[in-house]
Amino acid sequence: MGHIGKTLALKLAEAGHDVVVCNSRGPENIEESVLTTGARAVTTDEAVQDKDVVILSIPLNRIPEMAPLFADVPETTVVIDTSNYYPARDNVIESIESGEVESLWVKRQLGRPIAKAWNAIGSNSLATKGTSKGSPNRIAIPIAADRDVDRRITSQLIDETGFDPYDTGALADSWRQQPGAPAYCTDLTIAEVHAIIDSAERERLPKRRDLAVAAIMERYSSPTTNPDAEYGVRISRALYM
Repeated sequence: MGHIGKTLALKLAEAGHDVVVCNSRGPENIEESVLTTGARAVTTDEAVQDKDVVILSIPLNRIPEMAPLFADVPETTVVIDTSNYYPARDNVIESIESGEVESLWVKRQLGRPIAKAWNAIGSNSLATKGTSKGSPNRIAIPIAADRDVDRRITSQLIDETGFDPYDTGALADSWRQQPGAPAYCTDLTIAEVHAIIDSAERERLPKRRDLAVAAIMERYSSPTTNPDAEYGVRISRALYM
């Protein structure tokens, strides 16, 4: 129930979905503001039982702790991961440092197919910049998945949160929507993402990511403070594009 998870709960419940939410501290600790559009607070076990879709919106280094929850979750359930790797927060993960794509690392930890989405948009932009389908200059959100069903359902949900889905390909290609890539948190339209997605330089992403973190921390003095929407977009565009 961080910045991204809270907004998704509000938007998807408002869109008419039966949404349940959980956190590590128990349902009694879910803020009432998260439930105003119809979501319900449940335990972590209840959150994954008999669900069509499960969205994981937690720090990447907590992903391995989630694996036991998915032991009995069928592969027909669509699991969507929104996380990103930031070593200052997540500690150093050697396999990712050595080049493993973040989404493939998550897939390996959970032992099941996943989709990657909502990781490449800032929380303020997600909360405030969604528009109806067909609106001019509608922002696009990259999605990566290996299965057609994951891609189709995730794309539908992205649209319902107010954004155009942009298919970046298989999970192996999802590094193109990781921190440091031109499509990451730059608030581009679908045409703009299409024009720039192939310009990503994989070996340069970590350095660009860390430069952005340093710039934000210099301004806000806290790694847990999200920059305002426009500052974050300006930094991302300056460093990633």
